[in-house]
Amino acid sequence: MVSRGRRVYSWRVLGGSRGGTAKSAAAARLRAVRRLGGLGALAGVLVALMLLPPVCAAGMGARDAARWFQEEPDDLDVSGVPQRSRILAADGSLIATFFTQNRIDVRLDQIAPVARRAVLAIEDSRFYEHGALDSQGTLRALASNLSSGEVTQGGSGITQQYVKNLLITQAENAEERRAAQEITAARKIRELRYAVALEKRFSKDEILRRYLNIAYFGDGAYGIEAASRHYFGKPAARLELHEAALLAGVIRYPHAYDPTRRPAAARERRNVVLRRMAELGWVDDAAAEAAARRPLGLRVKRTPNGCVVSKAPFFCDYVQREILTNPVFGPTRKARERLLKRGGLTIHTTLDPQTQRAAQRAVDRHVPPTNSAGKAAAEALVEPGTGAIRGMAVDRDLGSDRERGKTWINFAADASHGSSIGMQAGSTFKVFTLAAALEDGMPFGTRLMAPRSFVPTGYRDCKGRRVGDTKPLRNAADGEGGREFSLVTGTHHSVNTFFLALQRRVGLCDTVKMAEKLGMRQANGEPLEQYPSFTLGFNPVSPLRLAAAYAAFAARGRYCEPIAITKITDAQGRELKVPPARCEQVIDEGVADAVNHVLRGVLTRGTARGMGIGRPAAGKTGTVDGFSAAWFAGYTPDLAAAVWVGDPRGGYKHPMTDLCMNGRCYGAVYGATIPAPIWRDTMVGALAGRPASSFVRPPARFFSRGSGELDRAPDVRGMRLGAALARLRETGFRARLGSAVASDVYPPGTVASMSTGPDGTVILRVSRGGDGPRRDSWPFRDPESPRDVADDGAGRAGTSP
Repeated sequence: MVSRGRRVYSWRVLGGSRGGTAKSAAAARLRAVRRLGGLGALAGVLVALMLLPPVCAAGMGARDAARWFQEEPDDLDVSGVPQRSRILAADGSLIATFFTQNRIDVRLDQIAPVARRAVLAIEDSRFYEHGALDSQGTLRALASNLSSGEVTQGGSGITQQYVKNLLITQAENAEERRAAQEITAARKIRELRYAVALEKRFSKDEILRRYLNIAYFGDGAYGIEAASRHYFGKPAARLELHEAALLAGVIRYPHAYDPTRRPAAARERRNVVLRRMAELGWVDDAAAEAAARRPLGLRVKRTPNGCVVSKAPFFCDYVQREILTNPVFGPTRKARERLLKRGGLTIHTTLDPQTQRAAQRAVDRHVPPTNSAGKAAAEALVEPGTGAIRGMAVDRDLGSDRERGKTWINFAADASHGSSIGMQAGSTFKVFTLAAALEDGMPFGTRLMAPRSFVPTGYRDCKGRRVGDTKPLRNAADGEGGREFSLVTGTHHSVNTFFLALQRRVGLCDTVKMAEKLGMRQANGEPLEQYPSFTLGFNPVSPLRLAAAYAAFAARGRYCEPIAITKITDAQGRELKVPPARCEQVIDEGVADAVNHVLRGVLTRGTARGMGIGRPAAGKTGTVDGFSAAWFAGYTPDLAAAVWVGDPRGGYKHPMTDLCMNGRCYGAVYGATIPAPIWRDTMVGALAGRPASSFVRPPARFFSRGSGELDRAPDVRGMRLGAALARLRETGFRARLGSAVASDVYPPGTVASMSTGPDGTVILRVSRGGDGPRRDSWPFRDPESPRDVADDGAGRAGTSP
């Protein structure tokens, strides 16, 4: 033990050697100063700095030199220190971080006083007493370093070190970084001139704060806050003495004293800091000795960088691409990338963690990431009325597709936000034809003949050009044809030839315009192509676009452009501009209510029956030609979603027929086979614990021909003519009177027979009594009708629901 007045030091504990007196230490420093001339490059730099005034005076005159040195440099910029950006979910939970340097800028009062003292003790103990240059401290540190044979104390003051770090950080290329670090008198003079300017511009506390926030603490941690969280899992405000001393010691040589790689060297360096703090009287001896005995106590917590390890990787990637591609965040991609990775942004998003978890579990359950068939699934969920993207899931990890179960392509988004060229949407596009027909004033009971095959002629695109083909289109295996359907039953059964006929009646252009009003475009950003099979969904689109379109029906005709970002603040807390949702009422509320009414039946009586979720919901299946892909788009008043299942290698080359995945086999995959169950499971999980909302009943005008829910006309034989006509009108059928017929079964004046005419009108014939052959069963074929209401044939090919 060595006594110095009131201080008692255990040099063994603190990392020093026993013995020695203040007198001998002083003598050693004096001897070191005398050897200044032999110190090489470092000594030359220091001498140049100390001789700066006479050197400048000799070259330009003392007055001019002094003025030049005291003037603030034009190129002094203290902004642009990289800070990490965070992407947050709607509930404030962390989705991902982005950075070139892992740094969190904090106020001085957010740094523990003991940490400030530790840094000052080892780097610049006279910081609050000197100006930009501390010649006394520089010589003292130089002598100490020479006498000990190693660098134990810093030569440059805190302000100069801040300047050096600032110039390195702001360097845009390797040449600028070399210039900021080269050991030359010119660099030191430049740093000192900047330091003089900063001492005028900022208070000592502010300079110290900036220094502690910019310094590198090793192992990828920049700034004391990030370093504290990285090494000890706590904020800098809660640092204890032994922890503060460890971080302070790392600053001088971060690689040599990195505690994760060189713990012994880091501990020795920490104890040097503790000894220095005790020498200065900034901690008492007992505390310094106790801290020196403690282990390093590391609890290393690494900060992930980017989306790969995010719990919502493809949504994260969508947000990243939104920032990198949208000019609102900067004039060039380089500027936007700099903002994201260096700007210390806090990015608030629309993602709902509950919805995201439900979606990810659903797609992974039904289409496992490494499934044996190589299929993929994607789902996007949008909130009606706001456009907020609440979830986005792909059954893959984000990464190179060279590894099984990974991909960089976001199948849920457009090419601009995920590199996907989109997928044909199948019969989910029929909803746009339905909406156009309802907007045109057609009631639910409107009936059209759906032949078993349909030659797509008689169409014109929006430029008035004839488009069409003589190749017949047919119904799919899960569709029906060869008879009449109403708007309701044709949709429920997703009859291709019915919708081709309906699209021709409404107009191809009106159908396309309806889709465009609802935000639809090709996934590559191009306008939708216009051909007769438009209603069958040949255009390649993304699940996100389709979900947003269906969300507009849920929002009673109000379409909102999908958004992922709600608010962004920069490192100073300033709010930045973000892209708006751009909501607009694009179709009449009543028309949207009518669409909702029809699509609700798809889940109860149509192609997706049995896929209800225990609350009001609507939707539409879609199976692409040749079973190359399958879709389901569905919604409640509170949430809309679109699900795609297909093969990234090419659906036509790898169709979903005779498909087996992980031990489960399917003969053929329709929209209701895998996509609808994914949607159902997602919605049940996403909406759990949330109140159910109801749809609005459609206006009465849509029921002017009945509900349209019957596939065939009700049997009105035996009823008086007036009652029979009323019954048919109630159920959406048009009727007309044919010639009377003889009947021994039905009394005179009652309906004796029914048939349908070519235009779908029900033809009623009244009995005139029994003076002819009996006709005691129906339906019977009428010579005026090429096909009666009982024709129940079904086609078996083509694009399906």
